Amino acid sequence: MKRLYVVGIGPGNKEYFTEEALAALEASDVIYGYTVYNELVRPLFPEKDYRATGMRQEAERCERALQCAAEGTTTAMVCSGDAGVYGMASPVLELSEQYPEVDVVVVSGVTAALSGAAILGAPLSNDFVVQSLSDLLTPKELLEKRLKAEALGDFSIALYNPASRKRKDHLKWACDILLQHGKAPDTVCGWVRNIGRDGEEAQLCTLAELREAELDMFTTVFIGTSGTRVIHNRMVTPRGYDLTGGCT
Repeated sequence: MKRLYVVGIGPGNKEYFTEEALAALEASDVIYGYTVYNELVRPLFPEKDYRATGMRQEAERCERALQCAAEGTTTAMVCSGDAGVYGMASPVLELSEQYPEVDVVVVSGVTAALSGAAILGAPLSNDFVVQSLSDLLTPKELLEKRLKAEALGDFSIALYNPASRKRKDHLKWACDILLQHGKAPDTVCGWVRNIGRDGEEAQLCTLAELREAELDMFTTVFIGTSGTRVIHNRMVTPRGYDLTGGCT
């Protein structure tokens, strides 16, 4: 069978790989990915044939991987986090219409919203939203519309790509929108940088403090609800259980 695996590798450390991801990579002869992601996988499977394209060459990368699989070589496309959350699963499946002979298998991984949340505590224990602040593929006007709805709905929010060299003020802009539409300045927030990698760091703060933070694209931001609290230096959004009765 001609097969292409689209594999989420989590943050990249072996501890975060699922057994399914490891099995898919073991079964593949060729591994496609952004250069950084290939280098995270290479220590585990040094014998594989690695092929890369640069940033913003995602469509070309997906096309080449599908062509490779169509030629009869079992192939994997690797993505950080989860393949279906800002990953390559969507473009691969869109392009796969041109390659009906290729069986595309999407392999889930640990996305930053989940791995980062675990480091901070339990910020996403009730309804939550995941949003990227990058306007590279999504118009800024649509990002603003979504932020307003998230604030009005009092959701917990996980923000990806909060800032970059070209988007230094995006996080401040987003915080202002949230503050203007219902989020209080003292809302419990937090951020985690380099999740599961060297240099990992995390910090709790308020929404007002988050507005002034200087973060980067390797950071995931967490914004709590009106009920989110700090418990033993952990960010906790209550699930809603009645916990007053204690144990019997």
